[in-house]
Amino acid sequence: MLRRLLLLWLLLAGQAAAGAVLSAELRGPPAREVSPEFLSLTIDANLAADPRFITVLGSPKLRTLAGALSPGFLRFGGTRTDFLIFDPEKSGTSEERDFWEPQVNEGVCGLKVVPSVVEELLLSQWPIQEKLLLKEQAWKKYKNTTITKSTVDILYSFAKCSKLHLIFGLNALLRKGGLQWDSSNAQLLLDYCDSQHYNMSWELGNEPNSFRKKSGTYIDGFQLGQDFIHLYYLLRNYSSYRNAKLYGPDVGQPRKNTQKLLKSFLKSGGKVIDSVTWHHYYVNGRIATRKDFLSPEVLETFITAVKDVLQIVDATVPGKKVWLGETSSAYGGGAPRLSNTYVAGFMWLDKLGLSARLGIDVVMRQVFFGAGTYHLVDANFEPLPDYWLSLLYKKLVGTKVLRVSLMGADPKKLRVYLHCTNSHEPMYKEGDVTLFVLNLYNVTKHVELPPNLSNKHIDEYLLLPHGKQDILSRSIELNGHVLRMVDNKTLPVLTAKPLSPGSTLGLPAFSYGFYVMKNAKATACI
Repeated sequence: MLRRLLLLWLLLAGQAAAGAVLSAELRGPPAREVSPEFLSLTIDANLAADPRFITVLGSPKLRTLAGALSPGFLRFGGTRTDFLIFDPEKSGTSEERDFWEPQVNEGVCGLKVVPSVVEELLLSQWPIQEKLLLKEQAWKKYKNTTITKSTVDILYSFAKCSKLHLIFGLNALLRKGGLQWDSSNAQLLLDYCDSQHYNMSWELGNEPNSFRKKSGTYIDGFQLGQDFIHLYYLLRNYSSYRNAKLYGPDVGQPRKNTQKLLKSFLKSGGKVIDSVTWHHYYVNGRIATRKDFLSPEVLETFITAVKDVLQIVDATVPGKKVWLGETSSAYGGGAPRLSNTYVAGFMWLDKLGLSARLGIDVVMRQVFFGAGTYHLVDANFEPLPDYWLSLLYKKLVGTKVLRVSLMGADPKKLRVYLHCTNSHEPMYKEGDVTLFVLNLYNVTKHVELPPNLSNKHIDEYLLLPHGKQDILSRSIELNGHVLRMVDNKTLPVLTAKPLSPGSTLGLPAFSYGFYVMKNAKATACI
């Protein structure tokens, strides 16, 4: 008896030393498959609140950074969507006109970049504008703003040159008597975009569940559905948009009243949209703490929200794709000194992993560049940790989702996701798989690979914070090398650290990383 107990103790001690043990299904079909544009971006419409600032999209550095995250969608939306009025007769600002000077025989990407002197001036003035936008957001007091042809041109040029597909949000708060949508201003915009042969997709309104708070106007789900049907047929009048995609309704968090609105909308107009869009944030940016950003319980709340939305969609428009049309860590512009640091990567990477696993087809990150602290690129055009995380995700993670599980650790604190490796990455080949792991323990955790992967060569991409601020740092290291742009048009090489077959994966406390298993020969990926 004593000998058996000793053997059992030795066995358990051996398992503890080995750490967590992974189990991965490499045979058979993938569990799910997501869009090639799965990780996509947003530009908030508040960037056009003062039309001078839209010209920063002419920065070569911003275009380089955005282009590296293609393929993807670029959604122009947000609260200000419903306060923008298009005026085709109004000329743009001097900054817009300076930027928008076509060069002879050049396509849309042969246009002048924003002059450096203008860029420097705008960036020096941006902090004041940013404060105004965040104050407006906090007080929920919005005024209509006029946008011009130049605004649309610059937006389209930025998307086109970055190899992103522009989705433009139309103003849904323009109403006739009886509260039907007034499409006359949208028609002016469509007339212009059609004349330029701009290849775009469309939305109508942003978070209609909060229209009453923002404008005192209440639009129910049925009426909103009828408005989308109106827009659907309006688009068919234009040669450029007969087959254009229409997305909506971009509702906010799926709480009780929002769920009711979504159900009603889908029953009324759900058949005319190509994907159902909704928004998600974990916490309130004004009161969020570091503990929230490291909490497995906070991360788990996303699962409930996804299931609530999917259940509504399956019951009303079964088979319709579901997108996260806007999402980030914390609402209200993000959480200062948290949403723009290394620690925000736990929320972002886990959301990407869970979304793909649960059945979300596209995830649009709020925001690529703009006001607040949840941006990927800061006010000085410097990429933040979540940018580098997104870049690695694009490089390494493919569209096919595989089944994976973990034993020997709390799966809520040591979170694992497995995909086929991105087939367009020349370093790797079909059949390779990419594992990404998030360690929310405050100690190093080791992951032992299963027999079907333990004999494979592995490329490690371990991301750690750089500097004394540790996980609250705005700089990030890849395998010990700080990630920075080489110059305004050149990104650094993302170099892997080779691990030999049989290696155990070691993740330091509060860290995350990617592991490519080479020559895995996963039939799901071939």
